[in-house]
Amino acid sequence: MSALPPLNPLRAFEAAGRLKSIRRAAEELAVTPGAVSRQVQILETHLGVRLFRRLPRAITLTAAGEQYLEQVSFHLAGIETATAKLTGKTGRQQVKIRAYTTFAMKWLIPRLTAFHAQHQSVEVRLTTSLEEVDFDREDVDGAVRLGGGDWKGHGVDLLVRNELVPVCAPRFSQERRLRAPGDLASHMLLHSLARPDDWAHWLRHAGLSGIDAYGGQKYESSVLAYQAAIEGQGVAMAQRALVQGELAAGTLVAPFPLQLDMGRWTYYLIYPQSRLRNPAFRVFRDWLLANASAGAAGGAG
Repeated sequence: MSALPPLNPLRAFEAAGRLKSIRRAAEELAVTPGAVSRQVQILETHLGVRLFRRLPRAITLTAAGEQYLEQVSFHLAGIETATAKLTGKTGRQQVKIRAYTTFAMKWLIPRLTAFHAQHQSVEVRLTTSLEEVDFDREDVDGAVRLGGGDWKGHGVDLLVRNELVPVCAPRFSQERRLRAPGDLASHMLLHSLARPDDWAHWLRHAGLSGIDAYGGQKYESSVLAYQAAIEGQGVAMAQRALVQGELAAGTLVAPFPLQLDMGRWTYYLIYPQSRLRNPAFRVFRDWLLANASAGAAGGAG
C-alpha cells in the first residue's frame, strides 16, 4: 500500500482537473485556492510527474494529467459507490444542465418526472439561458443548444428535429376560416424575439411573398408566443416537437399540413468529453437520447 499517493492531494487534483479551475475546486472542497494549489503540488512531487500546465489565469491538464485524471475519477467513483452500498447512504449526484426556456418547459421538464422516478440518486439542476455556454468558466455539465452541430472539441448529440409549423387556437382557425397558407395575409402573426426569422423561413418555403414575415405581435420567447396563440391572439410559428402536448390536447391546432424541417439546424446536447467520466452525467445523457429517439419514432408526445 506504500505506493498509494496521499489522499487529500488526490482529491484536490481530481476536483481541479474535473472543473479545470483551482478556484472552483476550492469552492467545492470548502478550502482556499492556495490550499488546493499546495495539495496539487504535493501530489506532483510525490509522483514526480507534472499534472498541470499553469497559465496566467487558468490551468490545463498535461497529457499525463489527463490519463491520470481518468483513472483517478473512475476509482474514486468506485470507492464512493462501494461506501454508499456499505453504509446505505447513497446520496444524490448532481447533473447541471442548461437549456432554452421553451425547450425546458415544453420538452424536457415534462419528461423529467420519469427520469427522477427511474434514477432517484441523480439530481438534475436545470437552468435556462439564451447565452452561449462556456464550459471552462461555468459549472455546467451539458447544454441544449440550437445550431448546425459543429461545436468543435465537444461531444455533440442530436436531440429533436427543428420542424416549423404554424399553430393557433382551434376556435381561431374555425372562425377565421384558415384553409390555406395564403389566408394568413389578413391575420396577426405571433413572433418569438429569440427566433425572429422563423416566419420568414416558413413563408418562403410556402412560396408566399406578399405577407410581412416580420409584422405582428412579438414576445420574448416562443413559450409566450404559444400561450398567446392558445388565447386566440393570432397564429404562432412553432417547433412541432415543443407543442406536441398542446396539439394532442387540442389547445392548439396546425391549420395547414405544410411544415418546414430545418435539417441540421436543430437542437443538440453539447458537453465537454471529460464529462463522460461522470457516471451521473452518462446516465442522464443515455436517458435523454433514448427519449429523443422515442419522440422521433412517435413514441413521445
